[in-house]
Amino acid sequence: MSSHKNILLINPWIYDFTAYDFWLKPLGLLYIAALLKKHTDFKLSYIDCLDRHHPLLKKQPKTKGDGRGPFFKEEVSKPFVLKQIPRKYSRYGIPLSLFLHELKNVPQPDLILITCTMTYWYPGVQTVVEIVRERYGRIPIILGGVYPTLLPRHALSHTGVDALCQGPGEEHILPLINEVLGNGVCPSHYFEVLEQLPHPAFDLLRNRDTLPILTSRGCPLRCSFCASSLLFEGFEQRSVFSVLGELKFLCMYYRPRHIAFYDDALLLNKENHLIPILNRIIQNRLPLKFHTPNGLQVSEIDFELASLFKEAGFSSLFLSQETFDEPVIKESCPKVSSEDLERALDHLERAGFSRAKINVYLMVGLPDQEISGIKEGIRRVQSLGAHPRLAYFSPIPGTLEWDRLVAKGYLDQDADPLLHNKLAFPYFWGDISPDEFQSLKDMANPRI
Repeated sequence: MSSHKNILLINPWIYDFTAYDFWLKPLGLLYIAALLKKHTDFKLSYIDCLDRHHPLLKKQPKTKGDGRGPFFKEEVSKPFVLKQIPRKYSRYGIPLSLFLHELKNVPQPDLILITCTMTYWYPGVQTVVEIVRERYGRIPIILGGVYPTLLPRHALSHTGVDALCQGPGEEHILPLINEVLGNGVCPSHYFEVLEQLPHPAFDLLRNRDTLPILTSRGCPLRCSFCASSLLFEGFEQRSVFSVLGELKFLCMYYRPRHIAFYDDALLLNKENHLIPILNRIIQNRLPLKFHTPNGLQVSEIDFELASLFKEAGFSSLFLSQETFDEPVIKESCPKVSSEDLERALDHLERAGFSRAKINVYLMVGLPDQEISGIKEGIRRVQSLGAHPRLAYFSPIPGTLEWDRLVAKGYLDQDADPLLHNKLAFPYFWGDISPDEFQSLKDMANPRI
């Protein structure tokens, strides 16, 4: 099958009050690129508007030893709906001039694929579409990712794209391209499990020092504020053989130093999944440092697992305690208990981890969440010697917490997704004022 089509993949800018490269890579888009490489003869080009390592940036942002770092940013006009939030609003990523430079250096595309993660980051998609329309005219554009999956009507009516790829992209992208470009330009493969996907096309990235890996998909724990089950209904885990094979492949071809696990439920079924994976990593002496930005289920951490984390090379651990408030646990976080964290930290310290370097996520901004409970949580984490890391609630359409906010009249069902911003809650709903919100941040990160 020969099509000789040029496909341009774009990871758009972030428009927000704050953004940081927290081991952030467009993994879904890179999986799609891998599928196109494997099953078509399309010529692929890639532009990453969030490329912190672009060689033409006048000033290279600093990068921490673990691979994280700030994005280049430019202040832009604040959207009207967010005017009452007294913070600067910026476009994070490469300057517009560099994006235009990149466009000049790619072949004329026959199709453009764009991704978008947060629902309130859609202005980045709008800007990309506006620019490529001006340059290429009515070229077909497909938008995929979390935003169009959760808000398809808004995505179609507000971004200017021609079609949406909703849900797991591997199930839909090839038939969708046939629909957009004409039947026969690519095969219509259907992938039933994560196991069957080719390795993500990390060769498209300019810098591969830090790469993500996905060993499972979905989460059955159903926290009231989480959209994981809306994005993938079931739960599936790759085989130990598959995960180890990918890690060895990455070491051989890309030589990364850091690997970030993107799993939402990494520790589920740990005896048959993660523990064997860790044992194979240790046996193969893979020269990698591992990170868990999505958070680990605290109740599943015992001394065996803690010891394997240490020996395998886990460099930074983020634990999902969320809250110690029993009513909030009962209503919103069935995966935790108020006693789990102390036991987990004891096991991790015995295994050789420094408590001070362990991050513990605590939710802030849930509807009806009282500031006294949040403060008590911060104090408790600090008393245990760990670092409290505030996780700001973002109302996600389709979740239980979203329904509660709509029922109480804080948000309309069709509210602008910009109001989903994680920093909006002190100004639009909840019992925590902006000053109290700042006091929580100061309390969690005291100045020395």
